[in-house]
Amino acid sequence: MCEQFIEELLPLVRGRADIEVCDIDTRDDWKAAFNVEIPVLEYDGEAICQYHLDRAALADLLNRIP
Repeated sequence: MCEQFIEELLPLVRGRADIEVCDIDTRDDWKAAFNVEIPVLEYDGEAICQYHLDRAALADLLNRIP
């Protein structure tokens, strides 16, 4: 599920934003915060979309980024 999310996301943000892929299994605080609520796309601490890529929410975000 996460791999598909990333594959859909990367072409849409290429050249417009940097992406950091984080594995929740590497940190207990992430695991506690997200548990099974993955994948999730966050920007500056704000959840943009979760479980599936919301293209409209991503477009709104990209329009807000200078």
